[in-house]
Amino acid sequence: MSRGDTVRSTLIRLFLTCWLVYALHFSTNIVREVYLGLAIGDHLSFRVDEYAHLHADLFETAGRGWHINNNPGASMLAALPYAAAAPVIREVTARVNSRRAASGEHPPRFGSPWPLAQEFYEKSWHLGLDIKFGLAAMVMQVFLMAPLSAFAALLMFKLLYRRGLSERCALLLSLLYAFGTPVFFRTGYLNQNLLVAHAALVGLWALDTPSFRRGAVIAGLAAGGAVLMDYSGIMILLCLAVWMLATRAGQFVRFACAAAIPIAILWFYQWACFGDPFTPAQRYMTPTRLSGAGFSGITLPQLELAWANLFDYRFGLFTSCPLLLLALGLPFVSRRGMVCKEVYFLLGSAFSFLVFVSMVQYSRLQFNTGVRYLVAVVPFLFLALVPVLCRLPRPLVNTFAALAVGQAWSTAMYREVEMGKGLLEPILHVATGGVSLPALTTAARGGYSMPPAWLFIAVAAVILLAIWWRAFPKQPVSLRNY
Repeated sequence: MSRGDTVRSTLIRLFLTCWLVYALHFSTNIVREVYLGLAIGDHLSFRVDEYAHLHADLFETAGRGWHINNNPGASMLAALPYAAAAPVIREVTARVNSRRAASGEHPPRFGSPWPLAQEFYEKSWHLGLDIKFGLAAMVMQVFLMAPLSAFAALLMFKLLYRRGLSERCALLLSLLYAFGTPVFFRTGYLNQNLLVAHAALVGLWALDTPSFRRGAVIAGLAAGGAVLMDYSGIMILLCLAVWMLATRAGQFVRFACAAAIPIAILWFYQWACFGDPFTPAQRYMTPTRLSGAGFSGITLPQLELAWANLFDYRFGLFTSCPLLLLALGLPFVSRRGMVCKEVYFLLGSAFSFLVFVSMVQYSRLQFNTGVRYLVAVVPFLFLALVPVLCRLPRPLVNTFAALAVGQAWSTAMYREVEMGKGLLEPILHVATGGVSLPALTTAARGGYSMPPAWLFIAVAAVILLAIWWRAFPKQPVSLRNY
């Protein structure tokens, strides 16, 4: 088998591994983007009137109906797998609701510690939407978020392998990116912040390809796509544009034209929903305490908010993944393969995004969902982290990696970070109560009897063993260009 064939085989196995593990950790969170995905998949409509009052981020505009308070990119992508599965979901939902009506069932008590979750479950049950929501969220995660995050791990492998790492080393580091960073946690359900991170990684990969013209187009589509996912993606667009000008200025027009395509889709969406292509949804929603600060919740940078985004015990980036702190050591270890301007670009992009997030008052709401906004800088910091890891003693790197994967896996299994000790709660829960899976936890809270989590994990482990049996790269680790 040729060298190219073995690398191709490794990439396929890496993708399947990540997809399987991510899908196994599917979480049933019904976020605002799910509602728009359902509306597009069911009716090719941007209106979510049928889900009015089910989520705080759904709002009504006089004469134009109900919409979600965010950009539509994640919902548009999620609508694709949902639309394919919708006939089956409708049939299953209809049968369950018919059986309930015939038997006169009442909703079981939902055993969540959160009153709002209990209220949402009961309301969804009475509306006959609980089964639809659960199945739709599963389809959107298993067939969108999980494969996209698996593809991100594949791109990370390609980036590292192209830069001179051995196949084995690139594979191990891409697995660390997949399962030792907040990418693991955020892949649990439909999440626009993680999609912004994926768009950033696509842009980084595209601008590292030998083909300047194609790379510029792909990077432009990714940069514009980040904005389509969330307005925080503007910072990704600006960072990639600056790097484009610094490295491939002659192709900047291609980059800009490609970036304009997803942005035009966003403007069309805003025009269709609100009659104004240039005014975001946040300007139309019912005012809140946070939206009243500054310009629709955007203020001057605040140091305490920046600190919270980095180190808060519930959602800080570096408390969620202490390993990424080592990326700050990049200026002290960069040499042959890492030119000075790339050091400035990777760390400067992360810092610029941090400054932006310290202006967004809505980032204070992460306390109940874990790290979100700064997930977008994980690709930048991880690429900055790799040269640092390559300079450390192997036993130390192995220890750091094991701790990072342990924390990330615990958080992906047990997702509650709001109460008690914050990000320590998942670790303590797994240490004292054993492994769990989010979907099984939700099902048990709804009164369903489910097999133990360890059984699903054991089956997945057997499948993974079959995928990698005698196929894991065995050549020694090479750090040629790092």
